[in-house]
Amino acid sequence: MTSAPPSVLDLAPVVPVVVVEDAADAVPLARALVSGGLPAIEVTLRTPAAFDAIRAIAAEVPDAVVGAGTVISAAGVGDAVAAGARFLVSPGWTEGLLDAMNASGVPFLPGVSTTSEVVALLERGVAEMKFFPAEAAGGVPFLKSLSGPLPHARFCPTGGISLDSAPSYLALPNVGCVGGTWMLPADALAARDWARVESLAHEAAGLRAGARARLNVRPG
Repeated sequence: MTSAPPSVLDLAPVVPVVVVEDAADAVPLARALVSGGLPAIEVTLRTPAAFDAIRAIAAEVPDAVVGAGTVISAAGVGDAVAAGARFLVSPGWTEGLLDAMNASGVPFLPGVSTTSEVVALLERGVAEMKFFPAEAAGGVPFLKSLSGPLPHARFCPTGGISLDSAPSYLALPNVGCVGGTWMLPADALAARDWARVESLAHEAAGLRAGARARLNVRPG
């Protein structure tokens, strides 16, 4: 059995947020992302193909760390883990959903968009969260303002983030990674242009160095 990652936030600077319409595309898509340097892949539970896609990636792409996104119920938690998801991501959380994710045995990122939600999760012992919808909920200025009073909270901002805006998020001390879809353009997916996806993933994987450069911080 493959072990779960210690922290989703530390696997790569960007977690691709993938909507799989055809499960047959899951493996070549995942291989392209992993080859480009993005091993953590969030497959959203928005399509009938999602669980089959997670199963296929878990079975056939050993270097991928596949997770389930848009997890909004305890049943979804169980089904995702049974399919092979190694982490869980939700757009928001309730006490029941949090209990189910906590009991799942895999890392999870419950979604937050307010300071009170962050404090409530910290009170429950959860320090790693998804910030969603990032751009609409305050973006970089909001997260920057949280780093002082709530330094123990770490985030994966997702929602409206682009190649241009990602480095500003990654430069923040309380951001471990960002979630995004820009390396998965619709025309490339429709054409099954996996080489283009790999190239865009490679570009995204290099964003950590760019963020460090903004702060004049050396890697390591």
